[in-house]
Amino acid sequence: MPRVLIADKLSPAAVEIFAKRGVEADVKTGLSKDELLKIIGDYDGLAVRSATKADKDVLAAATKMKVIGRAGIGVDNVDIPAATAKGIVVMNTPFGNSITTAEHAIAMMFALARELPAADASTQAGKWEKNRFMGVELFNKTLGLIGCGNIGSLVAERALGLKMKVVAYDPFLSAERAVELGVEKVEIDELIERAEFITLHTPLTDKTRNILSAEALAKTRKGVRIINCARGGLVDEAALRAGLDSGHIGGAAFDVFVQEPAGPENVLFGAPNFIATPHLGASTAEAQENVALQVAEQISDYLLTGAITNALNSPSITADEAPKLKPFVALAEKLGLFAGQMMDPGLKSIEVAYIGEVAKLNVKPMTAAALAGVLRPMLAEINMVSAPAIAKERGVTVSENRQELSPVYDSLIRITIGTESGEKSFAGAVIGGIPRIIEVKGMELDAPFGAAMLYVNNLDKPGFIGALGGMLGEAAVNIATFNLGRVGAGDDAIALVGVDQAPDAALLARIQALPHVKEVRALVF
Repeated sequence: MPRVLIADKLSPAAVEIFAKRGVEADVKTGLSKDELLKIIGDYDGLAVRSATKADKDVLAAATKMKVIGRAGIGVDNVDIPAATAKGIVVMNTPFGNSITTAEHAIAMMFALARELPAADASTQAGKWEKNRFMGVELFNKTLGLIGCGNIGSLVAERALGLKMKVVAYDPFLSAERAVELGVEKVEIDELIERAEFITLHTPLTDKTRNILSAEALAKTRKGVRIINCARGGLVDEAALRAGLDSGHIGGAAFDVFVQEPAGPENVLFGAPNFIATPHLGASTAEAQENVALQVAEQISDYLLTGAITNALNSPSITADEAPKLKPFVALAEKLGLFAGQMMDPGLKSIEVAYIGEVAKLNVKPMTAAALAGVLRPMLAEINMVSAPAIAKERGVTVSENRQELSPVYDSLIRITIGTESGEKSFAGAVIGGIPRIIEVKGMELDAPFGAAMLYVNNLDKPGFIGALGGMLGEAAVNIATFNLGRVGAGDDAIALVGVDQAPDAALLARIQALPHVKEVRALVF
């Protein structure tokens, strides 16, 4: 009988599910690291929330471990690369907290609009400051949503029920999905200028970090109120404090902070009309019950049948399919990540074509891997299981195309990205067991995927390669690989350069300024 350790507090219903499914579950919460290290080797599965840290030491001692289940979304407490190296599947429950988090954002918006915490404290202190607390109505106000995915769309639905006007910024929100939700799709600059309330519902990535920067906050409407129940780091906390002190920002309500637990030293604490809660977005009885039940079912399914659900480091692949699919899944994800970093704004469609022998295989895991790659530059926590659902909720059309005859390669995968500005296609193949790029925007080449790469689209004119190489050399950027493709002499051309360190923004700008250069991008894999 498989054994599972429940190391953090979960609903008793989770233990019942394990028992009914034939899995032995031991509840041992509050263990020190030393205590955990002594017993973790006895278990096939581990169920956690956020308290227990499954770091490299714990995973090294987990000699029988097959699966770790996180009751919730974030898995910062699990060393996923180390788990992957040991063949341990890491699962989460990405959708169990959605309604609870959306409701918390709405509650924070109400509290902010009517200054409820300050009014409560004043009244219970024996004061009756009826004229001090002059709130504002939500009716007919413009709410700006930064992020309109699963949680953001639920907030939009509730805000529309309050008769608010909703504008949304989300690079993956299609025009059709915006109409379906009843929101107006806008760019971030327009949202900042128009919104009277702003609420954030996006992951924290390099592109979203300080999305409300000091510069952005300065462009907001005077009196804007800002709610963050998503991730600390999306808003420049020091700049927000300055805006609250000056009165330009009418108020803010935060459930998340750059440093947690947040204490009195936090720059926002004590600011006028600022409300703080201790990361309560998922803290309702219903949400805790939902994620506990989900993680128990998922762990049981995997230990008893091998079925994989909501895995962050493994696609849904049967044992028989795994050897054949593994190199193509890797190719699909890398090719998708390439396409995602090359994508223009306004994603509308993703088509994955399978040509040759690969078309005869189970393509679903490959498509899921490709989607995860395409979406990952903006959605850090996405995985191969959640990617199809996330693409669907954003109104992105996903299609598969199979063609069993391939004129050149035994097997080829082509990803075509459709955006508001047109289509771009990218193709790859597995050569000698290694994924390679063989086509970019219709131009043929043969290049390996590197950890860091430089993409340059230029006119094929003499002197370009020398100028590019010289510029990289001056910047002390070492070239690992250099691959070229072109339409024809003097026509459109591309260079894919594998480099030992990613070029910075200043170097990219200098390359962009070279004669005949049309586009430059730094790519990371």
